Amino acid sequence: MGTYVIGDIQGCYKPLRSLLKKARFNPNKDKLWCVGDLVNRGPRSLDTLRYLQDMDSATEIVLGNHDLHFIAIHEGCAPARTKGTLGKLLRARDCQQLSDWLRSKKLAHYDSIETNSGVRKFLMVHAGFAPQWTLQKTLNYAAEVELALHGSNYKALLKHMYGDTPDRWHDKLIGLDRLRVITNYLSRIRFCDEIGTLNLSIKEGLNSAPVGFKPWYEYERISPKVSIVFGHWAALEGRTSKKQIYALDTGCVWGRELTMMRLENSRYFSVNG
Repeated sequence: MGTYVIGDIQGCYKPLRSLLKKARFNPNKDKLWCVGDLVNRGPRSLDTLRYLQDMDSATEIVLGNHDLHFIAIHEGCAPARTKGTLGKLLRARDCQQLSDWLRSKKLAHYDSIETNSGVRKFLMVHAGFAPQWTLQKTLNYAAEVELALHGSNYKALLKHMYGDTPDRWHDKLIGLDRLRVITNYLSRIRFCDEIGTLNLSIKEGLNSAPVGFKPWYEYERISPKVSIVFGHWAALEGRTSKKQIYALDTGCVWGRELTMMRLENSRYFSVNG
C-alpha cells in the first residue's frame, strides 16, 4: 500500500490519469491525498470530479479556494464568470451530486504514516495556516468551517466567505467573520507577518513579498514534529525553505507539471501539463 499526495489538479484530467499510471497507483490498495483545487482553469473539471468521486474510498481530499468557489457558484451564492472554465461542470446532470460530494470534504487532514524511516505524522492543507495555530487548533478551526459547510445553513457561509477581512486571527472572533478568516488561512494564504496578518493580494513568488511579510511557513510552529503538505502556490515551483514542508502545486494548469509524492519514501512523480 502506498500513500500519494498530489498537487493542484485544477481540471487537468489527462495529466492526472497519466500521473497515476506512471506511479502505478492502484485504488484498491493505495491512497490518494489531494491538496485541493481539483477544479477550474483547466479544461476538464467535470471529468476530474467524476473520476475522483468514483474512487472516493481511496482518496483524502481537502478543499481549495477554487473548489469552494465552484460550490458557491453552483448554489447561487456567487456569480459565474462569463468566460470561466466551469461551464460544462455547472451544466452537467450530476452537478448537484458532485457539488454535495465536494462540500462534504475537509479543510485539513492529519494522519500518521508508516514510512521507510519510521512512523511520520502528516498534515495536509490547501494553502497554509496561522503562525499561532498548533496542530490541534488547526484541525479544530478547520472543523468549524467543515461543520458550517455540512450543515443545513451552509449557504450563509458560501455567501459571506468572500473578502480579505478580518486580516488576522483573534481568538474572540465570532460568527461569519471567524469562519471567513479561518477559510482564508486554510485556502488562500501565501504571505503573512509574524502575528499572522494576511496579505492576500500578492500571488507571485518569494521576491514579491511586501515589507514585513514572509511566506506563512516561515512562521509556522508545527513542523518538524509534523510534516506539512500543501498546494495553492504554483510560483514556489515545488520548493520551500524547510525540509519537512512540501509544496506540491507545480503549475500544471499553467503548462508546467503535475506533481505527486509518495509519503512512504518521499519519492516524487511528475508529468507535463
